[in-house]
Amino acid sequence: MEITLLTALIMAATGFLAGFVDSIAGGGGIITVPVLLSLGLPPHLALGTNKFQASFGSVTSAWRYYRKGLFTLKETWLGVLFTFAGAAAGTILIQMIEADFLMKAIPLFLLAVFLYTLFSPELGANDRQVGMARYIFYPVFGLLLGFYDGFFGPGTGSFWTIALVVLLGLNLKKATGTTKIMNFTSNIVSLAVFIMGGKVVFLAGLFMGSGQIAGAWTGSHLVIKHSTKFIRVFFLIVVAATIARIIWKEFF
Repeated sequence: MEITLLTALIMAATGFLAGFVDSIAGGGGIITVPVLLSLGLPPHLALGTNKFQASFGSVTSAWRYYRKGLFTLKETWLGVLFTFAGAAAGTILIQMIEADFLMKAIPLFLLAVFLYTLFSPELGANDRQVGMARYIFYPVFGLLLGFYDGFFGPGTGSFWTIALVVLLGLNLKKATGTTKIMNFTSNIVSLAVFIMGGKVVFLAGLFMGSGQIAGAWTGSHLVIKHSTKFIRVFFLIVVAATIARIIWKEFF
C-alpha cells in the first residue's frame, strides 16, 4: 500500500487512541482493525499488521505496570507460559475452527461481563479473598484465553480482567496490569505466525506503533494515578463498545 503523509498521520493518531484505550480496559483492536481495512489493506494483512502495532502498546503498558508493582513475574509466569501455549495453538488451528458461532456467541459473553460489572459497584475496588488457586487459574485461563486471542481476539482483555477480579480476587488496578502482560504474550505469538506467513505491513505497523507507545504510556499513567472507580467506568464503556462493534459487523 502507498503511505502518504496524511495516511501516516491517521495511522499514528489511531494508534494513540487505541493504545490509550487498550492500556486501561482493552479493546484497542475495535479501533485499529477497521481503520486498517478502510485504508485498503486486505483482511489478512490488516490482522497481521494489527498484531504488530498492538505489540508496541501492550509492551509499553506492561512495562509501566510492572515498574509500578501492579504485577510481578513471580506471580504471573505460569499465566505467561500457558497463554503462550494457548495462543500458539489458537493461531495454528485457526483454519480448523468454525468462527461464525463465536462471532454470535461472544457478544452474549461480553454482555454478561458488562452486566455483572455494572451491577457490582464494589467489584475490584479492593483486593479480596482469593477464589481460585493461581496454579489452577493460570493454566486454565492461560490456555483458554490465549487460544481465543490467537484465532479470534475481540474482548480478550475484558475477559482476562473480569476473571482476575472475580476468581483471583485482584483489585481492578492489579487486574489491568496483569491483563497487559498476558495480552503482550498472545500478541507476540500471533505476530510471529503472521510474520512467517508474510502478512504484516511493517511500515504501516511502525507508524501506528509510534502512536501506540504514546497512547499506552498516557493511559497507563492514568490507571496508576487514579482510583479503581475510573478504571471501572472506562472498562464498562469499552466492553459496551466492543459488544456494539461485533453486533454491527455481524448483523448489519
